[in-house]
Amino acid sequence: MTEVLLVINSGSSSIKFSIFACQKKLNLLYHGEIESISDAPCLTILDANHTQLVSQKISSKGTDAGLQALFNWFLHLSDSMKLRAVGHRVVHGGAYFSHPTLVTDKVMKEITSLVPFCPFHEPQSLEAIKNMKKIYPNMPQVVCFDTTFHRSQEHLATLFAIPRKLTDEGLIRYGFHGISYEYIASVITHHIGDVGNKRVIVAHLGSGASMCAMHQRKSVATSMGLTALDGLMMGTRCGSIDPGLILYLLQEKKLSVEQVTTLLYQESGLLGVSGKSSDMRKLQSSDESHAIEAVDLFCFIAARELSALCGILQGCDAIIFTAGIGEKSAIVRKKICDRLKWLGVVLDEKANSNNGSVISHNTSKISVSVIPTNEEYMIAKHTMEVVVET
Repeated sequence: MTEVLLVINSGSSSIKFSIFACQKKLNLLYHGEIESISDAPCLTILDANHTQLVSQKISSKGTDAGLQALFNWFLHLSDSMKLRAVGHRVVHGGAYFSHPTLVTDKVMKEITSLVPFCPFHEPQSLEAIKNMKKIYPNMPQVVCFDTTFHRSQEHLATLFAIPRKLTDEGLIRYGFHGISYEYIASVITHHIGDVGNKRVIVAHLGSGASMCAMHQRKSVATSMGLTALDGLMMGTRCGSIDPGLILYLLQEKKLSVEQVTTLLYQESGLLGVSGKSSDMRKLQSSDESHAIEAVDLFCFIAARELSALCGILQGCDAIIFTAGIGEKSAIVRKKICDRLKWLGVVLDEKANSNNGSVISHNTSKISVSVIPTNEEYMIAKHTMEVVVET
């Protein structure tokens, strides 16, 4: 019987999952997604070769029903597989967590206290953990945090210019997408050689988007701060914004805190600017002026943030694109890199159009590459390490 690890990556509207064999190489066996968990849930399961095995509508809404559907399928494999542990991605670890951690009641309370900083992600992770405990009461569960990778940053990089007493309460820059950046850091030299140890900027561009400046494969600075609203323009999130705009919405427009929260997290970004969609693929194929402007603004802000990170690194030796948009959108990569010509960035148009691994021209002063991320693998790796140690 094969012992396996289950990895759960809970988002605000879906749950991605992977099942790995508990071996040294952590071979992927199955992966999939429970989509639209609060609207019209659907369970999709694929094998390691990406062959679809299951595509099933779920009659009930919510995380509980979604996970139950997954485990109803998993029970059919119980003769050949035994679940050893479950690993979870949790977006915010705050000041509490600096490494992957075994779930306890104390850990759950500490994660719960961070919900105000991550209102559309943290509750989903907590619900997934609670539901797993209902299904498998004695199963070890491990939480891995998006904030952990950025703990290597110098003190100044973590500060806001706010009263000291608030800083002392933990209102600092934490940064996110750390599990993705950690994976890129672990494989980068295999893709681009020793330049991966130098001054690198990684652009994690998806429905959530951020950038990370690395040196010697450690985080030096990142675009996100206290919450996942900061930095780049995203699918439905605004990114960096003048705080005075928020005050205006509250004081002059008389919006409630809840309305402003919804506006900034769920109605802004690509969706808000285009008035059409948060899906970059749909916007790129549209000839509507607002859709075109949304794509252009996304790339403008990304180039601006990347340029700022170059200043912190005092130069740049390599740029890495990753995540859904970064890996698949040649248009976005080109629009961003066209604004970086002053740095000596020159794209190989053919390689970029073909989503090649190295997409910079041999005359480019900065190496530009595409490296697929693998958050689920990193979570499985850390889960295995924690479970073995305990």
